[in-house]
Amino acid sequence: MAVAGLYRRILPSPPAIEFASSEGKRLFSEALQNGTMEGFFKLISHFQTQSEPAYCGLASLSMVLNALAIDPRRKWKGPWRWYDESMLDCCEPLEKVKAEGITFGKVACLAQCAGAKVESFRTSKSTIDDFRNHVVKCTSSEHCHLIASYHRKPFKQTGTGHFSPIGGYHAESDMALILDVARFKYPPHWVPLALLWEAMDTIDEATGCPRGFMLISSHQRAPSLLYTLSCRDESWARMAKYLIDDVPILLKSEDLKDVREVLSLLLTSLPACAGNFIKWVAEVRRQEEEGSNLSKEEKDRLAVKEEVLQQVHETELYKCVTDLLSSSTSTCKLRKKDSLTEIAANVCCEGAALLSGGLTSRNGICCRTCIRCFKDNGDKHTTVVSGTVVSGGGNEQEVDMLVPVSKATTGSGCDTTLNNCIVMHPANNDVLTVLLLALPPATWLDIKAESLLAEIQGLVSTENLPDALQQEVLHLRWQLHYLKRCKDKEVDNDLTLP
Repeated sequence: MAVAGLYRRILPSPPAIEFASSEGKRLFSEALQNGTMEGFFKLISHFQTQSEPAYCGLASLSMVLNALAIDPRRKWKGPWRWYDESMLDCCEPLEKVKAEGITFGKVACLAQCAGAKVESFRTSKSTIDDFRNHVVKCTSSEHCHLIASYHRKPFKQTGTGHFSPIGGYHAESDMALILDVARFKYPPHWVPLALLWEAMDTIDEATGCPRGFMLISSHQRAPSLLYTLSCRDESWARMAKYLIDDVPILLKSEDLKDVREVLSLLLTSLPACAGNFIKWVAEVRRQEEEGSNLSKEEKDRLAVKEEVLQQVHETELYKCVTDLLSSSTSTCKLRKKDSLTEIAANVCCEGAALLSGGLTSRNGICCRTCIRCFKDNGDKHTTVVSGTVVSGGGNEQEVDMLVPVSKATTGSGCDTTLNNCIVMHPANNDVLTVLLLALPPATWLDIKAESLLAEIQGLVSTENLPDALQQEVLHLRWQLHYLKRCKDKEVDNDLTLP
């Protein structure tokens, strides 16, 4: 027996004008001639239908990220790197989004985590004239796209809150083209811009805040190349609280005499979950896809990562952290996974699961790894960890992990010698150095001794860092700020950058 259901909805017109209608085509043709359909072609090339009834925010964002050609730096299916709704899970669990939808602030968070540049505006912090100017700007360019968060009621449509990208603007009639990602329900349609503003100027019951719009564009370079903060582990909220709230209190309450005491206090007080919070970005590929040679793209990415890693090692703070960690009295609570083989076993298993479209659980999976170090073009060493991942069902998959390397530092305790090749992969002392650099400058202000405060501020200052490392640290600082606001449920109340 057939199950009853719905096949689309009739688009209420007016106020909307269907894009494929004769009037809709006329608006398109005139807007195209006036230059306010420039962003349309990139968007329509990646237009998608939301895969779940509550995935409008995720579908809108993945469509825009693909239109901007932002590389997710992880594979979707097979060998392909591509944004899909299922990959946008760093700020809100997918199961929760599927059940409840997603808020305006969390979509902005996802866009930032994905490596996009985001400017978010609630209607309470903007005007209709500002909105119109932004619509004209984005529809006149291929390099910026606008996502609107609005209520369907002013358009006489069924449903409540919704997200969709804006694909064009017709100046004479003052109408905007909504590329509705709920294509199973309504087709793309033109709406009066004033009515779209009214639809955005409504309160989202989930947050008590007005809706709005966001401008999404790409950065000149990837904001996070070697390190990133992770909120995939549920303990991230504890780490965010420790770094933002607890560290200043610790520094204020203790009578500290030198830099070593400051670092020792912070490292011994780290929550046990610290090792899950900051990660170095690893790259995994199938062996059968690429063979043993690296592509120019892979070489370029490795070169930039190695540059950042070397710059970390050249900081005075790194030397202080390394000296402390190498001492017999060190009680740092980071997991002792400095062995490249251990790291590789974990990463290769997770990578194999992603490459095969599965989850990143290691249950029922074992991994055999070996480290290969070979010369590229006869002079430069390249390190690849080859792993054979065996699933619970006995299926094998051979993968490679590309490892950024740096000259080993005496006493660092984390170098591996292979065929006269010195490998310095990212390790605990690198991670801790970068994490300390990423703390807000105000963190240290309650240190009582003025001379010690000045010395610490000199060690953690980002002003004189090389450009690549400075951008890496500032991005981590922004991530930390944003995650703290997520923990405190402030992300939907304040969308400003730190």
